[in-house]
Amino acid sequence: MNEIELFKKSLKDFFTPQMLKLALIPLVITFLVMFVIFMGLADYGLDNLDQVIVQTQNGEEFPIDPNAPFYYVWAVSILTFLLQYSITAWLAGFLLYTVGTYFIMIFSIFTTLIIIGFLTPNIVNVLQKRNYPNIHLHGDDSVFSPIYIAIKSLFIMIILFIVLIPLYFIPIINILAFNFPVYYFFHKMLNFDVSSTMLNNKEFKEIYSRKKGRVRFRTLILYFISMVPFITLFSSVFYIIYLSNGYFEELKMLNKTKRLNV
Repeated sequence: MNEIELFKKSLKDFFTPQMLKLALIPLVITFLVMFVIFMGLADYGLDNLDQVIVQTQNGEEFPIDPNAPFYYVWAVSILTFLLQYSITAWLAGFLLYTVGTYFIMIFSIFTTLIIIGFLTPNIVNVLQKRNYPNIHLHGDDSVFSPIYIAIKSLFIMIILFIVLIPLYFIPIINILAFNFPVYYFFHKMLNFDVSSTMLNNKEFKEIYSRKKGRVRFRTLILYFISMVPFITLFSSVFYIIYLSNGYFEELKMLNKTKRLNV
């Protein structure tokens, strides 16, 4: 099955009543989480950040409410430090107005990835009963593996963000530099989430060693889709369906090859 057929098949699976109901879960939860966080920030007034810029540049000290959310305190503290020096003042403005919008989008992606991880077994089971009833799955039930992969991927993503800092100020290249670390995390988490639910370690190595280019292509397509503002809130279930169908097809071919070799 080629990628176009696989994509169409996944869309067909997605637009079923059962999958559409599951798609509402990450949509609602992510929206509520973002609403609570950003409404909490709004309580202290986003215009306060403008006051920070003006007062700091005039040599005045901006008072920080100790009862403010921790992320607000961090943002004001970092911004105040940067604005103390003319060399970094322009960097602060860039970070505040450009990266702020980017952060909101990335935050929604991260939140959705966490939520969808709890739904993956249900989605895979539905697909198995619907399209692949003769395929038996041998997923990895280890609790520590997802935690290890998440921490490792997050750590590498942070390192990539730091290493690529010089590229952030080069037009066009900065778009790739900003997105590469996030795509790395997106690919690792999404691919591990699906593969660990469906395959044991031996099956995964056998399939991924031959098809890793195709898997990366699929996650890259999904990452581009997630770049459309807020679409990932609703389409994350489709991400699991698309990757799961891909692994189901590969597992079907693997089982067929094993039977022929017996």
